[in-house]
Formats: sequence, C-alpha cells, structure tokens
Amino acid sequence: MSGKIVGFVRENIFVLSIICLIIGIIVIIFPVIHYAFTDMQPELIGLLDEWNFYLIIIGFILIVAGVWYLFVYLKNRKFILEEIDTNKRSEFMKRHGELTNVVRKMPSKFKEMVEEKERELNIR
Repeated sequence: MSGKIVGFVRENIFVLSIICLIIGIIVIIFPVIHYAFTDMQPELIGLLDEWNFYLIIIGFILIVAGVWYLFVYLKNRKFILEEIDTNKRSEFMKRHGELTNVVRKMPSKFKEMVEEKERELNIR
C-alpha cells in the first residue's frame, strides 16, 4: 500500500507541490482577513477567532513544503534535461551515477528519457 502511495506522489509531485502551495496561501489568507477586517465581517471572524494561530502555522508549513518540493522538482528536472542534451558519451558517463540517483526521485517519464539516452550512447 505504501509503495502505491509513494509511486503516486512521485509521479505527481509537481502538481501536488503546486496544490500544497495554493492551499497554504489560502489558509494564511483567513487570519489576515481576520486581523485586517475585524469590524467588517463579524460572522466570519467569530468562526476564525480561536483558530487564527493554528491556521497561520498550518499555512506556513504548507507553503514551505510546497515551495521546497517545487524547487527540488524543478532543479532535478533542469539537471536531467541538461545531462540528456549531451551527445558525448564521456560527458554523460561522468555524471551517470548522479543522474541515476536523481532519476529515482523523479516521475517515470524521466527514467524513460535517461534509458533512451543510454541506448543511444550504447551505455549498459
């Protein structure tokens, strides 16, 4: 069961990190509304009054997690695409170990791209 969950997260990490970031921003907006417009929205403020601190913490954690995973995904994607663009076998072999480790953490389409490049350059 956990293998399926990890596989799902790995395949959809880009979308999930953006969703996490958006939810974090939305969750942080509610306490800001509370502090900025206390006199204008009394029914909304009454519901959020006790939860503002927790919403700020949860929103901050979601934003940090979303930004972190988005950054790691984009950094690894850039690295993989730069390494695949090379046509020299020696340059590809220099970074092959690092490339293999990075590909393990990325969606399967990147693994297929690296395997195709290995076949092209006759690397076993």
